[in-house]
Amino acid sequence: MEMLILCIAALAAGFIDAIVGGGGLIQTPAVLITLPNHSVATLLGTTKIPSFSGTSSAALQYARKVNLQWKLLGLLCLIALVAAWAGSKTVSIVSNSFMKPIIFGVLIVVAVYTYTRKDFGTATTAPKTAGKEMLYGGLFALIIGFYDGFIGPGAGSFLVLFFISVLGFDFLKASAHAKFVNVATNTGSIIFFAGSGHILYHYAIPMAACNFCGSLLGARLAILKGNKFIRIFFLFVVAGTIIRFGYDIFFK
Repeated sequence: MEMLILCIAALAAGFIDAIVGGGGLIQTPAVLITLPNHSVATLLGTTKIPSFSGTSSAALQYARKVNLQWKLLGLLCLIALVAAWAGSKTVSIVSNSFMKPIIFGVLIVVAVYTYTRKDFGTATTAPKTAGKEMLYGGLFALIIGFYDGFIGPGAGSFLVLFFISVLGFDFLKASAHAKFVNVATNTGSIIFFAGSGHILYHYAIPMAACNFCGSLLGARLAILKGNKFIRIFFLFVVAGTIIRFGYDIFFK
């Protein structure tokens, strides 16, 4: 029964994550609730294998259909990988609960802004210079990489938001680039968690297969439906993230 619940959660997480990020909102709570007798670090480590599987699947799907800036991605992925390793190491030592009120407030602002700006992410705006893209991207990759390794849920959505609001991408292009950076953050976390024995492989591998299948469906749907569909999905995922963190802050 535990395996069935986790596999269904992984399938749904892969589908959502492939479109706009936020699959951790389903997968992480499912693991924490279903397997309460293990440490938080071990449970977070276990979720990184299916997350990597699904995100890699989505990244390959997007790469076939979306024009990617490979030089920018190379820098961001390298920084994000190292930062995620550091974040995962930190979460094995200290609690991540103090960050939740901050994230809660930021997400409310993001939801209101995205909802009121109807053109947000539906078209590509004037691009930044290559130097500014590298600078802004590198700084954000450092922050989001550490965050994803440290706490996780919502990282993919924050990446999409960054690519749209700072670099001027549309939703489809932002989602495609976000997937590759997410692959890097998952890799960094897996390197730490695997090396420190914090992965339950008998749960992680079946979940990875389900996450992969969900991700295939989600990426294909996003590519087929385009920016307006992804924008609506983004709003739902952000709203779900707000509810999740609000519950953790006010009712736990």
